[in-house]
Amino acid sequence: MTDNVNSPPHYNKSGIECIDAIRAATDNGFEFYLQGNILKYIWRYRYKNGTEDLKKAQWYLNKLIEEVEGYYDEDKS
Repeated sequence: MTDNVNSPPHYNKSGIECIDAIRAATDNGFEFYLQGNILKYIWRYRYKNGTEDLKKAQWYLNKLIEEVEGYYDEDKS
């Protein structure tokens, strides 16, 4: 069965993941790209793909957390 959330086959051509190409092309803008996709999938889930869109938003949120983890955290010491 195809996993359209975590590994959609149409986003991997010639061994290059689309998300990796976007990261390389956007550099510092990658964080904002991720935020935009989170918003898009949350915005439309009731009208298009339901739970699948929420899972896609979650995937992008997890990617955003990986990207910025520790960067914006306050020093608690």
